[in-house]
Amino acid sequence: MGKNITVYDKKFTLYIPSRKIQKAISGIAKRINKDFAGKRPVFISVLNGSFRFTADLMSKINIECEVSFVKVASYSGTRSTGKINTVIGLNENLRGRSIIILEDIVDSGNTIQKVAAELKKHSPEQVKIATMFFKPHAYKKQILLDYVGMKVPNDFLVGYGLDYNGLGRNLSDIYILNL
Repeated sequence: MGKNITVYDKKFTLYIPSRKIQKAISGIAKRINKDFAGKRPVFISVLNGSFRFTADLMSKINIECEVSFVKVASYSGTRSTGKINTVIGLNENLRGRSIIILEDIVDSGNTIQKVAAELKKHSPEQVKIATMFFKPHAYKKQILLDYVGMKVPNDFLVGYGLDYNGLGRNLSDIYILNL
């Protein structure tokens, strides 16, 4: 792989090139298009990190759907704070609707558990979860992840929506922190 970058004071090495990310997104889109044919799901994108995943996934979704956004935060630097802060909420009526939560990465599961619990208060028909990246060795919850793009190690990653103190979200590839 060999391509290195520096973000602030940290050095990162190329880990997943963008072509592999796009291939994984195509696989998720194909499954969602099949699973929700004839329905009109609401995609709920978790900002800030999921903006790239959401945009790329939506370009491959060919069923009728809606997209909305929530903003939560739980990271400071390279570590999760463990506290989930919902910053922006929903305005849509979700009663009886199929919801697909879009998350950039699921590690401990704290964020996805909080978002799913909040959405279930709106009495949807169902709540499904799609994540681009999943850290199975960090996952501490029992919530089923319905669509997983890629499993990744429990290391700090940057790029494709994932950031280090606000930088790196714009990168098309995923980079792993050099230890």
